[in-house]
Amino acid sequence: MPTITTNDGVEIFYKDWGTGQPIVFSHGWPLSSDDWDTQLLFFLQHGYRVVAHDRRGHGRSSQVGDGHDMDHYADDLAAVTAHLDLHDAIHVGHSTGGGEVVHYLARHGESRVAKAAILSAVPPLMVQTPDNPGGLPKSVFDDLQAQLAANRSVFYRNLASGPFYGFNRPGVEPDEAIIENWWRQGMTGGAKAHYDGIVAFSQTDFTEDLKKITVPVFVGHGDDDQIVPYADAAPLSAKLLQNGTLKTYPGFPHGMPTTKAETINADLLEFFRS
Repeated sequence: MPTITTNDGVEIFYKDWGTGQPIVFSHGWPLSSDDWDTQLLFFLQHGYRVVAHDRRGHGRSSQVGDGHDMDHYADDLAAVTAHLDLHDAIHVGHSTGGGEVVHYLARHGESRVAKAAILSAVPPLMVQTPDNPGGLPKSVFDDLQAQLAANRSVFYRNLASGPFYGFNRPGVEPDEAIIENWWRQGMTGGAKAHYDGIVAFSQTDFTEDLKKITVPVFVGHGDDDQIVPYADAAPLSAKLLQNGTLKTYPGFPHGMPTTKAETINADLLEFFRS
């Protein structure tokens, strides 16, 4: 398996297919680079080089006990891009991966980057604070950690079969293969990484990061997102970015890159080519 070893000794698994301008994909919690399969094949067929890695503690990367925070996530992404010597890259992040992309750009600069896209992403800040009254109460995320610790397998099954893809909405037919693939990816990763990752994606404040970014950024979000509520996410991120483009998807769920891939892929391709 292709891997790199970070400065703190963590093996990061990655995929690197094709030639042309590179697109680097950062996945959501608690998944792996496999969650991007549809996008990887689509953009590969459109002449791009596609790269995706498994975040530390996720998928096929090392199940280490520490470093499950946005600083390490961003540094690991930087290590992958440096190892592959990527230039003029487009970075795409979904959910937690959107936070990873934003923090990477702010922390490591834009010298290797042409554009970015964040989808159903956690910035600017998910948790409710005095400065972020529209956020979710911390008790919501404490409960997620409690469910994970009690029975991770059941918790992941319920999340995938319910709110993640909107399969709990009236008239929406659950797709068993999608549910099973989500569960498979989650269970491949490490419980400690996923437990700590809940704090990383919910309590990291990306406000100042967003303000630093100058490259064009596509901000896509479904207004029926039950995981990262729309109103306290995408519109606020787009306003903070210097060159942000907001695209709202009526009725789309959190997992829209999977269930609405045809629409999302077409919009991303148009943005990348513009």
